[in-house]
Amino acid sequence: MTHFAAETHAARAAQISWAARPLADRLRPVRELRALLVERRATLTAAIEADVERPPAEVTATDLLPSASACKYLLTDARRILKDRRAGRTPLWLMGSTDVVVRRPRGVVGVIGTWNYPLFLNLVPVVHALTAGNAVLWKPSENTPRFAAAFADLFAAAGYPPGLVQTLPATRDAGPHLAEADIDFLHFTGSEAVGRKLAARLGDRLIPSVLELSGCDALVVLPDANVRLAARAAWYGLTLNKGQTCLAVRRMFVHADVRAAFVAELRALAAASRPQRLLQPGQVAQAHRLLAEAAGRETVAAPGTPGDREFAPTVVLDATPDLGVCREAIFAPLAALLTFRTTDELLALDAQCPYGLGCSLFSAGTFVDVPRLRVGVVTRGDAIVSTAHPATPLTGRGASGWGATQGDEGLLEMTVPQVLSTRSGSFRPHLDAGLDPMPGDGAIVEGMLRLTHARGLRERARGLTQMVRGVWAVRKR
Repeated sequence: MTHFAAETHAARAAQISWAARPLADRLRPVRELRALLVERRATLTAAIEADVERPPAEVTATDLLPSASACKYLLTDARRILKDRRAGRTPLWLMGSTDVVVRRPRGVVGVIGTWNYPLFLNLVPVVHALTAGNAVLWKPSENTPRFAAAFADLFAAAGYPPGLVQTLPATRDAGPHLAEADIDFLHFTGSEAVGRKLAARLGDRLIPSVLELSGCDALVVLPDANVRLAARAAWYGLTLNKGQTCLAVRRMFVHADVRAAFVAELRALAAASRPQRLLQPGQVAQAHRLLAEAAGRETVAAPGTPGDREFAPTVVLDATPDLGVCREAIFAPLAALLTFRTTDELLALDAQCPYGLGCSLFSAGTFVDVPRLRVGVVTRGDAIVSTAHPATPLTGRGASGWGATQGDEGLLEMTVPQVLSTRSGSFRPHLDAGLDPMPGDGAIVEGMLRLTHARGLRERARGLTQMVRGVWAVRKR
């Protein structure tokens, strides 16, 4: 049985004519979409609040604003990103060739969405795919039924042709079924566990993908850092969206010289906080399990007695990298603090975590070992927010997945390169390679090799002579 056969058939029919349109035509709905995000902000924020209990002001800041910025970026930069590219200098042995690299749409793109930032994390891959000339089959999260309806209405109102953007059932089964459908590419945002299953099935079918998976992000505080600023960023990164963020701060690496001051700042921030209500009971259960594993260690926690599905923001002090809180993807306001004294010690501690999404760095100077941090995004002086920059890619390493979302790279992910090569003239000695060896053929290629790659000028001059003699021999036959 082929899943979503009717939907993929309709999508392919719509995609053919859509891809044939000029980019200017494909950008018109993006312009309308950008305006609709402003005009329908009350509807969108109300739907998200009803589904996942996020306040409208937070949704506006973390979903609406970066989504509108992503649309604006496409309007200003999509032409530059997708334009034809003339290949670099033509080698001598291909003289007469003109090569151009063009970007072609992948075809039918499947997008499996998430619920924690339902507008931003769904809109960016969908609008990138459409701008590149693809059709989209979108599978919303089962946790956001009201938002899914509002999102579908948004794209219909933007003016996309019928069949080009289709909303699939918001069920758990629809995701795996989409991976089995007749699609050309899949973009998935979600957990590492689900990502691994999708990767195995897609790999078996040779379907390429972008997998934006879990994180267990680090925040590094060096001895010359502004400790108060670093602590505020750490607490923000821990509690934003109640800790339900893949880029949330989970591991705080603090230099021993500033540990006491940093912990004091955390205590003040915790005292002003309160328990947070999470979306799913399993998130609370995991957080309690990880906290129990770290029993006996001192903690910094928000006051109050957590109610149903609630968890108090907590930082486990003096943690070790083998603890689950330092190795698991968590969707709760729980983090660990680890102390280090040297850069090598810091990097060794960090390397024991399988995830590689983002890292926040606080230092008054330049941290020379940034290249050794195995993450996709390094943010100096802040946490999380800079990763929504519309012109920069969000990428993961290790268990955090592969591929890029956002920016030039995110748009290019929705395309495949195609080379258009044109050869002028009629001199083609290589076309006789299948015949009996003819005088001059070997001399031409050996002469080219010596002329273009030999060590010294004398040897290159000899190569030129050999090549010319070979050409002359071929011309005479």
